[in-house]
Amino acid sequence: MSKSVFEFGYGSGKIAVALSEEKIINNVLGKSCAAITDVPAAVREALRNPIGTPPLKEIVQLGDRVAIVVSDITRAWVRFDQFLPVLLDELNEAGISDKNIFIVIAPGAHRLNTEEEFVVLCGEQVYKRVSIFNHDCHNQDQLVYTGKTKGGVDCYINRSVAEADKVILTGGIVHHLMAGFGGGRKAILPGISGFKTIQENHLFCMNKEVGKGLNPNSISGKLDGNEMNEDMIEQAALAKPDFLLNAIFTPENKFAKFVAGHWHDAWLSGTKMVDEIYGVPITAQADLVVSTAGGFPKDINLYQGVKTIDNAYMAVKPGGVVICFMELPDIMEPAEFSDWFKYPTMLAHEMALRTNFTIPGFLAYRLLDIARQISLIVVTKKENAEFIRKAGMIPAATAEEALAIAQEKIGRENYTITVMTAAANTVPVVR
Repeated sequence: MSKSVFEFGYGSGKIAVALSEEKIINNVLGKSCAAITDVPAAVREALRNPIGTPPLKEIVQLGDRVAIVVSDITRAWVRFDQFLPVLLDELNEAGISDKNIFIVIAPGAHRLNTEEEFVVLCGEQVYKRVSIFNHDCHNQDQLVYTGKTKGGVDCYINRSVAEADKVILTGGIVHHLMAGFGGGRKAILPGISGFKTIQENHLFCMNKEVGKGLNPNSISGKLDGNEMNEDMIEQAALAKPDFLLNAIFTPENKFAKFVAGHWHDAWLSGTKMVDEIYGVPITAQADLVVSTAGGFPKDINLYQGVKTIDNAYMAVKPGGVVICFMELPDIMEPAEFSDWFKYPTMLAHEMALRTNFTIPGFLAYRLLDIARQISLIVVTKKENAEFIRKAGMIPAATAEEALAIAQEKIGRENYTITVMTAAANTVPVVR
């Protein structure tokens, strides 16, 4: 039986694994696409030929005070510093001076960012040109009420943004394992929303029926029928943003395209391109999925690794086996995630999540939920074995050990394999 060798990212290196060619039915890789070579020109093109609105220069008026919403440091991969100067220049050309422009960092329920992180996110040039400050979801004096959604959520957003003459949303569009896709309306919710508003929206990720765990509609790539996304869209509409500039990336994390214009229509067109790049068609789910987050920093801890496991889970048959290569040098970080594995039952975890919803709590529950449906083998450092078992998974020290466990779990020789060497970014779609 002939074999092919695949390299799976692991920490700062790679682990080579030979797999039987006859068993492989899918090799899930992101679609290659050309990277933008002239970023400023591409940004100007998007701003001057937007989707669903007039050009930015016709949106703003002389004397307007303009708010630009920028994601927090956890989204530094968007590389705002590369395109914010062009956005400011375009506003200047329309007669809006830098003193009439301010940037609001949108951390949602994350911690506030530091001044040093403002520079990292926006670039030193932008930091010196315009005012930049954090949104604080816990500061009631900083919030203003915008209305109630059909789902019953009371919407509070940042007062300075609400009182600005014009609001521009920025961000990056990727698959999101709860909201379907990131970017777009997420700049409003959770970005600049109040804590209670964020909590109530995120509860749409839970099943309507208590005791049934998670909402099956809150998954990567799904927008229609995803109650969390639909509530986000309502909230963004209540905030009435005037313009959007979002970036899409190649599998190598270079700029692939900029979309600009209407806060929903431009973003929605961007999600379609993201799906073309990262939504990878597969012929069928396999008995065994062999995957990796791609190495450091994507496998620095289990919290970062949940997305990889979630994507691999979508490619495996019910009751099948997933092998995931993750070094996990900081497996216990962050504590807000690892502390959620203390509950004796899934129901106890679910009830705690419904009482005090947090993203780390949701991700921990999601991981445990996957681990009880399939055999989830993690190739990692030996000292991580105890916590891996606590999280409902099976530890393995080597690829050989993991494959032996997988063979035992499957119980037969004629099984199928899907390979995912970029599982953190690729979403398998059965067609």
